[in-house]
Amino acid sequence: MLSDLPPTILVVNCNTDAQVTAGIARTAQAAARTCVVRAVQPTWGPTSAEGYLESYLSAAAVIERVAQERSYDAVVLAGFGEHGREGVRQLANVPVVDITEAAVLTACLLGHRFGVVTTLASTLAGIADTIELIGLSGRSAGVRASGIPVSHAGVATSDGADPGLDALERESRLLLDAGADVIVLGCAAFGGLDARLSERLGGIPVVDGVGQAVRLAETLLAAGLTTSKHGPYAPPRAKVWTERTLPLPAKISRPGS
Repeated sequence: MLSDLPPTILVVNCNTDAQVTAGIARTAQAAARTCVVRAVQPTWGPTSAEGYLESYLSAAAVIERVAQERSYDAVVLAGFGEHGREGVRQLANVPVVDITEAAVLTACLLGHRFGVVTTLASTLAGIADTIELIGLSGRSAGVRASGIPVSHAGVATSDGADPGLDALERESRLLLDAGADVIVLGCAAFGGLDARLSERLGGIPVVDGVGQAVRLAETLLAAGLTTSKHGPYAPPRAKVWTERTLPLPAKISRPGS
């Protein structure tokens, strides 16, 4: 890291939607205080990761994208509940902060139990798995789907209505009824909706993972801390790799379809 230049945080969208990446960049830069944000996306993969298959494929694409970058001081993984975090931590020699982990850890500092409101029902199991892997399933009041796809997050209609925010409020209130006292936005594309949703909920804390991940990355950099390489995140031993020579299909069909 050069002393006369601010540190760079590489924020990696998990999908290939350029509009989503641009929105993540705005949220991340607004949260940054001491660092420069550079937002990127994979060069291949789905335009939204909304289930196990897309999540595993996008994890490989994200790891490849990080490996292609050469100049950064920390990494933020901007895919809520997505796979690949452990692989990036083994790859990179800098702090790696996942927005899921950042969001739920922050929520635990603000209340007794948190609830996550996300996009589609197909993502629920993966997010629940991630929370259990982090070790905080006992602090979770549940994960609920708003029914809003990633590509429609934060998009208002021509008459000014915001069905996405309405859906987030509806599901958040059900989580509050189930025992949550903090709400976590379970999608990177929901960034910027936290303050508006909190206002609708009467001041209940609402946590956006992108902003919190950037702030935690800055804290780790300021403290001079990074991922331990003594243990599972140690670099893999040298071996022969078989290169991928065939392009991935533009879409994946069900067998026999």
